[in-house]
Amino acid sequence: MNVEITQLNFIAEIKQKVRNAQYEALKVVNIQLINLYWEIGKSIAEKQNENWGKAIVPTLSKELQNEFPGIGGFSTGNLWLMAQFYSEYQPVEFLVPLVREISWSKHISILKKCKNNQERQFYILSTKKFGWTKNMLIHQIENRTFQKYLLNQTNFKETLPENLKNQAHLAIKDEYTFDFLNLADEYSESELEQALIQNIRAFLLELGHNYTFLGNQYKVTLSDKEYFIDLLLYQRQLQCLIAIELKIGDFLPEYKGKMEFYLSILNDTVKLAHENEAIGIIICKSKDRTIVEYSLKSGTKPIGVATYKTSQLLPKEYRDVLPSSTEITQKINQYFDLKSLE
Repeated sequence: MNVEITQLNFIAEIKQKVRNAQYEALKVVNIQLINLYWEIGKSIAEKQNENWGKAIVPTLSKELQNEFPGIGGFSTGNLWLMAQFYSEYQPVEFLVPLVREISWSKHISILKKCKNNQERQFYILSTKKFGWTKNMLIHQIENRTFQKYLLNQTNFKETLPENLKNQAHLAIKDEYTFDFLNLADEYSESELEQALIQNIRAFLLELGHNYTFLGNQYKVTLSDKEYFIDLLLYQRQLQCLIAIELKIGDFLPEYKGKMEFYLSILNDTVKLAHENEAIGIIICKSKDRTIVEYSLKSGTKPIGVATYKTSQLLPKEYRDVLPSSTEITQKINQYFDLKSLE
């Protein structure tokens, strides 16, 4: 039996080495491909600046496809994307070092769907850090994840240790989109909770990354009395419990006190010794940002207050309250532990 186990372990180790080699080979291929596309884009852009006509690109496409029939990516449309890629990224100092960090197909998704350079930077860094697939990246872009992270309302700066503040900001959005729910025009908090449980995979994807579902109506006990937390999750990167309370109306200041109560019980009775203190997220149908700000000022436990909607449309008021360019730079710098983006 020991011999069999040893052989199985040996085979497993070899398989892992093959996988690692394949991954490293893919990374090298991706870098070489991006380098090639960057140089082709540079050449096309330079010729266009010299007033060459647009006809050169279709001609170049045809010649390349004839010369290299086994290599894809030389269509007229893709060549123009290479030129756009170079022209729009080359002048931006903080984007140039990132061009080789993700695949071409993911770059194209960002190039086409994002026009703001800081937004592009955010999605490139997020894709690299969290291993987003192309479909997941597109979902995050269409769901306005960049804007929702920038606008989140929490008291993390005042209540979390220095090593967790920046990571925690990425774990909370200002608004969540539950467009996967099939709810009637009117529904109860219990019905909202059950709908989220029935669509748990989509729910966890919308929350962000590294979330694990632990239970709904999670029971905690204090002085022989039972209390129930709507949803209890675990955030692997932060190594902490995440308590979620769902509200189908406006945010009320008293919700903060109730959440602090839950977090205290979780820290004392559920949290393991090696884990960080629990974080609370109150998700409401709507909120007054000023009321939330004042409610969280006196908080002693880390809490974020978010809203939810059931469609993809981004409210106009979101665009009106986005931080300044300098503040966005500082936030991205903090989120991804970058030394300088200026």
